[in-house]
Amino acid sequence: MGNFSHLWVSYSQEALASIYSSRMQDKIKKQILDAFFVVLRPIAKILLRYGIGFREFAEVAKSAFVDVASSEHGIRGRPTNISRVAVMTGLTRKEVRRIRDQIDNQQHTVVSRTTPLWNVLHYWHADDEFIDSTGGAITLPFHGADGSFENLVRKYGGDIPAGAMRTELKRVGAVIESDEGELMVVKRSFRPAGDLDVLVNSLIHGVYPLLSTVCHNTDADRDGATRAQRIAFSQNIKQAYLPIIRRTCLDRIQDFTKAIDDSFIGYEKLGGEIESKEQSKTVAVGVFYFEEGDDEVDLNW
Repeated sequence: MGNFSHLWVSYSQEALASIYSSRMQDKIKKQILDAFFVVLRPIAKILLRYGIGFREFAEVAKSAFVDVASSEHGIRGRPTNISRVAVMTGLTRKEVRRIRDQIDNQQHTVVSRTTPLWNVLHYWHADDEFIDSTGGAITLPFHGADGSFENLVRKYGGDIPAGAMRTELKRVGAVIESDEGELMVVKRSFRPAGDLDVLVNSLIHGVYPLLSTVCHNTDADRDGATRAQRIAFSQNIKQAYLPIIRRTCLDRIQDFTKAIDDSFIGYEKLGGEIESKEQSKTVAVGVFYFEEGDDEVDLNW
C-alpha cells in the first residue's frame, strides 16, 4: 500500500506539472495570437483594399509556414522531411508536398531590385568622381567625359539615356537644372510614382526588416547580441499639436537617415569592390512615425 501511495503521489505531481505546463503554453499562445491580431489589422486593410480575400492570404501564409519549417527546422543542416513539416504546421502531407513544389518553382518569389534612378542618386553621393572634398554631391554639367551627368548615368543608369534620366529625376523633384544646364541634386531619395510601388517597397524594405529584427531579438537561441530596436512614444499628445509633431519627426528622421546613409556609403568605399554575392550582406536601419487612427486597436504601450 505504501509503494502504491508513493507512486500515486508521484504520478499526481507529474500530472499537475503537465497540466500547469499546458495551461502556461496555452496562455503564451493566446498572448502571441492576440498581438498578431493587432499586427494583422493593417495587413487585412491593405489586402481588402486590393481585392485580396482570406483564401488567397491563407495560401501565402501556408507557404511561409512550410518554407520556414522546411528550411530552419531540419536536422544536421538538412531540409525537414514532409512528415515532420506536416506535424509542425498542422497541414496534411499532401498540402506540404504541393506547397514545397510551388516554392521550388519560385511561385512566391518577390524580386526586389534597386532601380536605375536609385542607383544614380546613390552613387552621386558615393562615387569620388561626383562628390567634393567634404563628401557632398557636386553640381554636374550635363555633357562631358569625367565628372559629368552623362558619365554618372553611363556608369550607374543601366541602358537608360542620360536625357531620359535627367527628365525623370527632375520630375520626382530629386534634381534641379540651372539656366546653364548644370544639374544639382536636392534629394537623395524619392517616393515611387504609384501607390502599388510604395506599398511593395514599404513591405519589403520596411515591414520585413522590422519583423526580422523582432524575430531575432526574441529568439532565446539567437546567434549574437540583440539588434537595435527602439521606439519613442507618448499617449498624451493633444490633437492640436499633431501637425507640428509630424513635421518635426519627418525632419529629424530625414536628418538621421541621411547620416546613416552617409555611414553606409563610407563602409561601401572601405570594403572595396565586391566580387561575389557571398562576400556581401544587406543591412538596413528603419525609423518610422506612428499615429493612432480612430479605427485602430487601443494599444496599451
